[in-house]
Order: sequence, then structure tokens, then C-alpha cells
Amino acid sequence: MSDTALRKIIKDKGPLTFAAFMELVLYHPVHGYYSSGRPIIGKEGDFYTSVHVSSLFGELITEQLVEMAAYLSGPVFQLVEYGAGKGYLAYDILNSLNKKYPHLFSRTQYYIIEKGKALKEAQKKLLGVFGDRVRWIDCLEYVDKPFQGCVLSNELVDAFPVHVVECEKGALKEIYVKEEDGEIKECTGPLSTMQIQKYFDSFNIKFVEGQRGEVCLAAQSWLKEIGETLDRGFVMTIDYGYEAHLLYHPVRKDGTIMCYKKHKSSENPYINLGEQDITAHVNFTALQKWGNDFGLTTVGFTNQMHFLFNLGVVGLLEKQPEKAFSAQQLLNPEGMGGIFKVLIQQKGTAIKKLKGLTEIN
Repeated sequence: MSDTALRKIIKDKGPLTFAAFMELVLYHPVHGYYSSGRPIIGKEGDFYTSVHVSSLFGELITEQLVEMAAYLSGPVFQLVEYGAGKGYLAYDILNSLNKKYPHLFSRTQYYIIEKGKALKEAQKKLLGVFGDRVRWIDCLEYVDKPFQGCVLSNELVDAFPVHVVECEKGALKEIYVKEEDGEIKECTGPLSTMQIQKYFDSFNIKFVEGQRGEVCLAAQSWLKEIGETLDRGFVMTIDYGYEAHLLYHPVRKDGTIMCYKKHKSSENPYINLGEQDITAHVNFTALQKWGNDFGLTTVGFTNQMHFLFNLGVVGLLEKQPEKAFSAQQLLNPEGMGGIFKVLIQQKGTAIKKLKGLTEIN
């Protein structure tokens, strides 16, 4: 069992930072959650994403991509999706392009960067109909140059490993994870890297005594890679999270770590090792700041409800009324429509506005 094997690794190598623990239990090549081969997304899995609720999601994102492609006007429009799940979003985008925008479809190259072996196989099976229009690469440097297009992700960053800190006697201490007497336990220690302190200083965040929070330094490295590789184009990040002042408000003094197994949530990451998803809410202020550091300026930031309304969900529903119920799920401001946010950044363009980011009066 994955749980037993992972516990042994933690016992041998611990104490681990929470980031190292999360990397281990989610991404270990044999025992990690995303390597398990069992269903993890959809009805038979542990959670749903917007992509699984309705194909409307991909159809509407296509409308935004079409506008981006028009601004870039290069010979090839390159799309890179990180963490493509079962491939449904890629399928819906390419299918929509093929049906509605065949000229753009003919010059679109879709790349997928996927760690999970089983997920990659599922993607290849679903997307085989598009032939060499879809390619799988290990990292962004393998995209054909010049790279002009869009880097796309849906619920990716929330699964990046995070460091966890706690305010103890007015100072930040880091949470470490160890195996002791057959149990996974926490202990506190000094910060494993001064980048963590610099992170909180840069956003002027002060914790109250006993407050916990997460730091996703992996997202900084991710944006650095994009900024160094993208020549002209956009980054579209869809995920749940907040701006920094809301994410680290004392109302969330226990942090935002959540776990999912069989559509039930838990706040305990130390059970079902390798058999449950672990996530942390995204700091969208950090994504914007780091993006700027690496040449990716913010075009706009909104929630999923506004984004999909702006892209024409009402018009699509007039043609596809049978999708009204699933559209409600995508748009509900108390659910997916409000929880999920959309951040679009750009490099090498003079874009000030995009259709999906238009303000609603």
C-alpha cells in the first residue's frame, strides 16, 4: 500500500518540511497520489473540476483564446496546458476551435505537460482524434521557438507543494513532518529558507499568535520558467484562492490546507498517504508580483462567474438550453463562480483589456 511505503520514506528521511512531505505524497513516481493510476477526478474519483461539470467551460475559454490569437497573429498559435487531468479541457478547446474557427485550429499546436503517467495515458486516448495537433512534453523548454501563445492551467497551482509556517511567540516557525511510533506527527523548527521570511515581508503580512499559513515558493519557480520561455503571449491561471490580505487574514488562522478523498473533504493531510488529494489556496497577489518580476504583467483578475458571463455564456445557453443546470454550477457566486478566480498575464503585447476581463456594471 502507498500509505505504508510513504510512511517508511518519511521515517527514513524525516523530519521533512511540509513542502517536501506534500511533494512526496502527491508526486512520488510510484506511491504518489497523482501516480496511483486509480480514478482521481470525476464521479469515480475524489473531486470535480469545472471541466467535468460542463463542456461549456472549455467552449467559453476557447472564445478568450481566439481573441488572444488575433492579437498575436503569428503563423502558429501555441497552447501549453499544465496538469491537463483526463484531457477534457484540451478536448473541448480543440473541438470548439475545429468546429467554429477552423482556420485557427489549423495553425494551433497544443502541448501538455503532465507528471502523472496514468493521466497522460488517459489524455492520449481521448485526444488521439486530433493527431499531431497535440504533443506531450516534459517541460516548457521543449516548446518550439519562438513561443507565441498561451500557457493555460486549471486547478494546477493549488496542488503545488507549500511550506507551512506558524506564529510562535511572535516569530515565524516552520512546520516539519516526521514519523514517530507509527504515527505521522508535526514539529516546529527554524525556517528552512529565508525566502519564506522575505515572502511575508514583501506583502507586509503579520500573523497573530498561533496563526498558520502556507507559502508556495514552487509557484515562483513556475512563473520564472514561463517568463523566461514565453516570447509573446499570455498566461491564464484558473484556481481557487485570494489576494494576500484576504488569504492571510486572521479569520483563516488555521491556514487553508484541505484534503479530498471520494468527494469528502478533510483537514488532515497525515492520513491516507498517497490516496488523497492535498491542496492549499492560491495567493494571487504573489502570482501577480512574481509575474511582474519575470516580465509577465497583469492584464486582469476576476472570478469565474464574471469571466464566463463576459465570454458569452448566455448566448451559448440560448443555443444549448440543455446545459442550463451545469451552467448554474459553473456560475454560482456562492460556489464555483465565486470561489474560482481567473488571472491573465501577458508578455510582449500592448494589451490593456480582454473580453473575459471586462468589468460588469
